[in-house]
Amino acid sequence: MKSRLAAALGTFLSFYLLLATPVHLAQADVVNVIGTWSGSELKDFQDVVSPWEKKTGHTMAFVSTRDLNAVLTTRLEAGDPPEMAILPNPGFMYELAGNGKLVALDTILDMNRIKKDYARTWLDLGRYQGKLYAIFYKASSKGTIWYSPKNFKAKGYSVPKTWEEMITLSNTILSQGGTPFVIGAESGAATGWPLTDWIEIIVLNQFGPEIYDKWVNHEIPWTDPAIRRAFETLGKIVHTQGYVYGGSVGVLATNFINGTYVLYTTPPGAYMNYLGGFAQGFIKKQYPNLRPGEDYAFFPFPTIDPRYAGGVTGGADVIVLTKDTPGARSFIRFLSTPKAQEIWAKKGGFIASNKSVKLDTYPDAIAKQMALQLANAKIFRFDGSDLMPAEVNDSFWKATVEYVNNPAGLEKILKYAEEVAMEAYEK
Repeated sequence: MKSRLAAALGTFLSFYLLLATPVHLAQADVVNVIGTWSGSELKDFQDVVSPWEKKTGHTMAFVSTRDLNAVLTTRLEAGDPPEMAILPNPGFMYELAGNGKLVALDTILDMNRIKKDYARTWLDLGRYQGKLYAIFYKASSKGTIWYSPKNFKAKGYSVPKTWEEMITLSNTILSQGGTPFVIGAESGAATGWPLTDWIEIIVLNQFGPEIYDKWVNHEIPWTDPAIRRAFETLGKIVHTQGYVYGGSVGVLATNFINGTYVLYTTPPGAYMNYLGGFAQGFIKKQYPNLRPGEDYAFFPFPTIDPRYAGGVTGGADVIVLTKDTPGARSFIRFLSTPKAQEIWAKKGGFIASNKSVKLDTYPDAIAKQMALQLANAKIFRFDGSDLMPAEVNDSFWKATVEYVNNPAGLEKILKYAEEVAMEAYEK
């Protein structure tokens, strides 16, 4: 009897303890993320993350820094990596993958779905030595020339489809007392980068992706005839009298943000502005009453060589895993889905790299047009200077500034850029 009572008591106590002890079917992780986003960008991203946190029980802790490369490198070397990093370009990603600091995603993601959702271009950019290390998330086009459809219509101007047509249009505008272009190259210590965007998209459209890739990877020198010709092609605009708002002096004195406003004054200070898709944000903030697609719009960078028609340069934020945990795996699977990109796309200021995101997700005609441009680009290349070593990138900025100031010195300018590149790529 005593033994039966003892057994019953033991069973009761075990059952009681089982009920009293919380049961966790899965460990909830804190996923530490490091990136450059802050302010409204970070708030929008947190809105993206919220449904994932509620569904999984995992949470995200985001550290924002403008010195991302240095901070992340320090943490990796100290053996204290975050679970995830969001890099502004793939150059650093290749370096980290080469040093064995990243987690390959091929066995973490459903690659059949990934291949369906992402264009081959994005997947190729995310690979290193055959393995997928990155998902591209917040994309941007740099194949955009901004203009006012109303101003064009008032003057009877047609959107140019080729470089020759754009030059003809520029001559027409000039003959009627207008200024064809505004180019804002001033950006503090980074002055010149908007000009490098010009050179990059000219190289791609004039000489094709093979030459572009060789140049970016320093397999051809900066003194190569193709690169010299690209500078001279830009020179046909910046050095033609009357073509640019403020002349060549105005190019270097006009801030890249302020330059976007010039098209929408009365009368317009200029009629065209080549700048990345992010320019829409500047226009909307300065002129909230302008209607996208009617009062302001963009046309694709015009064809230079028909063999490379539709060549687009651009960028995207790069999501990588630096530490493998269940929470990190769950998070990157979520971020790679159309749903995670649609949440931000609906808010505006976001172009999805996931091609399964529906066009009606985007809030206006401009965003839809940009999404289509990236999804349908026959030739796409990442912003070249973002893939180059930092020293080369800096010398590129300086080279474009020097060229605007002194076109006769182009040979010397390119020789100096090549000297910097030779030293940088040997490291």
